[in-house]
Amino acid sequence: MRAYEVMYILRPDLEEEATRELIERLSAVVTTHGGEDLKVNEWGKRRLAYEIEKLHEGYYVLMNFNSEAEAVFELERHMKISENVIRFISIKDE
Repeated sequence: MRAYEVMYILRPDLEEEATRELIERLSAVVTTHGGEDLKVNEWGKRRLAYEIEKLHEGYYVLMNFNSEAEAVFELERHMKISENVIRFISIKDE
């Protein structure tokens, strides 16, 4: 197992309940595919460095976990499909 760090940005105009639901759903993807030591750190709304899809703000979330690569692939697949995730990046934490 490797340590991974995933940062993703959600649309800022989502309802608070919808934001929580999406964060829980993405966290569940990691745990159902064998992820361990999941830590979710919500940074909240912050100004974007540049405009994305005519948005100037985003809701930032940082996830740290240990898993095999297939969990990360599945998580990225879910984020690509979701219209509410505007950007994401996954890296191996060393």
